[in-house]
Order: sequence, then C-alpha cells, then structure tokens
Amino acid sequence: MPELLNSGEIDRFFRVGFEHTAWRLEPRRAYQVDYESEPYQRFLRGEDPARDPDRPWLANMRKQTSLGKRVERVRLIDDPPTAYQRYGLTGVPAALEAGEDVRYLPRSRAGQLGLPLEDFWLFDSRYAARFHYEGDRAIGLEVVEDPVRVLAYCQIRDAAWHYAVPYARIGELVPSGV
Repeated sequence: MPELLNSGEIDRFFRVGFEHTAWRLEPRRAYQVDYESEPYQRFLRGEDPARDPDRPWLANMRKQTSLGKRVERVRLIDDPPTAYQRYGLTGVPAALEAGEDVRYLPRSRAGQLGLPLEDFWLFDSRYAARFHYEGDRAIGLEVVEDPVRVLAYCQIRDAAWHYAVPYARIGELVPSGV
C-alpha cells in the first residue's frame, strides 16, 4: 500500500498546489454520503435539498477560478443513474456558478474507451492525487509524481474530456432517469 495523505490534504492542493488546472475523474456510483441527512432525505422526497451555496469548497472554487485557474471534472453516470448520482446532479448548478466545469460520461462509454475506474485529481498535468477507498469512504490520497503514471492520467483525462458532455446536456445523455 502506498503512503496515503489524509483526504483533508486536498484542500491544501486547492489553496497552493496548482497554478493552472485541476481536473478530476469521478468514476464511483456513490461517495460517502450521510443517507440520513436532511438534504438527502429532502431529495429522496422530491424536494430541493437546499444545499449551502456558500460552503467552503464553493467559496474556494470562486477564488481559484477568479485567479484564472481552471477546475474541471468528468463524472461517470449510469443509465439509469443511481440515486446518489441523481442527488449529485442537484449540486452542479452551484459548482458551475463557482467556476467549475462539470461534465458527464456514460459508464458504458467509459468501458468502451477502456478507461480505468481510478478516482483522481490531476494538477497542472504534473502530478496527481489518487483516492483510495474503503467502501464509500475515502481513506486517503496517494500523490503520484512518477512521469509515466502522470502521463497515463493525462491520457485518461484527454479521452474522458473529449467524450463527456456538459451538465446542460445531461438529459440527452441519460434520458431514462434524470
């Protein structure tokens, strides 16, 4: 097992760890979520989950993107989407408003492309931070600086970004459950 950083270290990367671009592949069907939380329960009842538009992540994204930095994500999505994936869609407008570019790629297309299902951030095409999990809970980040591995992550990014569609077109992409 590689040495893992505390997942809280991702905040440091977003304050001082990149100069130009941060890109993430989110391949999991669900991430750690408090299924009993009021926002998630409101979502399950068909109500607006009422997420905080000023939460620290979004405030930092506004700051980073105002400095000219790009923050992009590709999320894999199932057809039909999982409940968690549908819940995740409710937070995208606030992320877009904060300057992130969030796109979606059908899981079946990712499989056709042979994309590995690694969850990682790629910073400035120079290093990566790969998440490790136990169940839905992130247990740490593996910082990857090996140029061969970083190049592989760049290739994954390029393929995923090419075929992903913007959030505004998600209904075209997955008409069966969004």
